[in-house]
Amino acid sequence: MAKQLLIIRHAKSDWGNANLHDFDRPLNKRGTANAPEMAQRLSNQQIIPQLIVSSPALRAITTAKYFAKAWKISSKDIQQESEIYEANVKALLSVITNFDNELDIIALFGHNPGLTDLANYLSNAHIYNMPTCSVVFIEFPFDDWEEVSANTGKVLLFDYPKSLDD
Repeated sequence: MAKQLLIIRHAKSDWGNANLHDFDRPLNKRGTANAPEMAQRLSNQQIIPQLIVSSPALRAITTAKYFAKAWKISSKDIQQESEIYEANVKALLSVITNFDNELDIIALFGHNPGLTDLANYLSNAHIYNMPTCSVVFIEFPFDDWEEVSANTGKVLLFDYPKSLDD
């Protein structure tokens, strides 16, 4: 069976408190509205992962929890990977190629610019910038996550909160 990867950038975060470390920034009002909406859009299309892997940064894990709720996955089952925070393509690829082959569809929650670079590296996406809470759904013609590499994926979906306004 093909492997499918959902690359999801965290929802809009709050820059209101200058004393907070970047890692600890929460979602803002728009972010808390966008995350459940985007999760529902995926559910409506029957796009539901078997596993959620997230950066442990507050804005990423909070976004992942909103999606988990819509997908009826316990937030306790979200796997946190510190390597995803501030990761470049090489670091993100290392996380992906180590995924369990028993699983065919996995959601990865993280940050820019790494995620946009990753989507473009893995496929012919040509995405200039993944907006906050955007989703890139990529399919790979392998049954082994280790084979995921440059230009091996096909984008099945690219969606973001404001796409319906376009």
